[in-house]
Amino acid sequence: MDHSGHGMTTDLPPFTLGRGLEFSPDLFFLVGCLVALGLYGWGVARLRGRGDAWPVSRTVLFTAGVLSVALVMCTKLNDYGMVMFSVHMVQHMMISMVSPILLLLGAPVTLALRALPVAGRGSLGPREVLLKLLHSRYMKVITHPVFTIGIFIASLYGLYFTPLFDTLMASKPGHIAMMVHFLAVGVVFFWPIMGVDPGPHRPGYVMRMLELFAGMPFHAFFGIAMMMASQPMVKAYENPPASLGIDALADQNAAGGIAWAFSEIPSVLVLIALVYQWYHSEQRQAVRKDRQADRDGDKELAEYNAYLASLQGRGR
Repeated sequence: MDHSGHGMTTDLPPFTLGRGLEFSPDLFFLVGCLVALGLYGWGVARLRGRGDAWPVSRTVLFTAGVLSVALVMCTKLNDYGMVMFSVHMVQHMMISMVSPILLLLGAPVTLALRALPVAGRGSLGPREVLLKLLHSRYMKVITHPVFTIGIFIASLYGLYFTPLFDTLMASKPGHIAMMVHFLAVGVVFFWPIMGVDPGPHRPGYVMRMLELFAGMPFHAFFGIAMMMASQPMVKAYENPPASLGIDALADQNAAGGIAWAFSEIPSVLVLIALVYQWYHSEQRQAVRKDRQADRDGDKELAEYNAYLASLQGRGR
């Protein structure tokens, strides 16, 4: 039997982790992941080719981010996610809370700005277009905390608590659009907070922590609401295939537990990354101040020596 117009059979056997991780690619995300890895690899190779360094850790983190997208969209997790609310929630949380963090720590924008060639005078190349976009009013709006926190919350309540979710689940393009939206929302939410790549909105570290925790109570409450619901909340999952041997309400409660857990774990990871960045920022500032003090001290010493020399000259 076909499910939701996806051309995918619903007589899946009961879910196990081994079955969920079997390769079952969604062509859109498979091509997207390969293109992302290819472009990033090209950027790193271009820098290395001209003798510039690029941290291996950033390459590893970006690759892990792309692979995390492939994990939930190019395996049978995606197939089971069409008929099991709990598996869908794993996909949602991974692609909106884990993948963006890893991708952003890979600093792809910084890599692009360093790797892309500078266009000739008066011409507009990819690097110039990227710079214009980074400084555009549009980018200032979508990275402002009022927007990022608002869209982060709206993506939960405005999707699952309205008929929009069922509408999107009814077609393959709709499902792909929903997953792309989750990834994009995660990127714009964490981009100003992680602060690796340049961007129009770059608050201080305390403000970043406040932004991080501003949306998390709403996220946690969303998970709790699902866990406490006494009936299925979305039609797409109210009649799971008999072959799965699951209860729709129990599966929804599990989905709520997954959503609640993901409001805590990624927050702690981001907080650790922020503290690490803050520490290294303070260290760099201290080194710069020491260097400036050394230069000022050398200048004062040189002026004092010149003064002594002038006195000695007068004494003669």
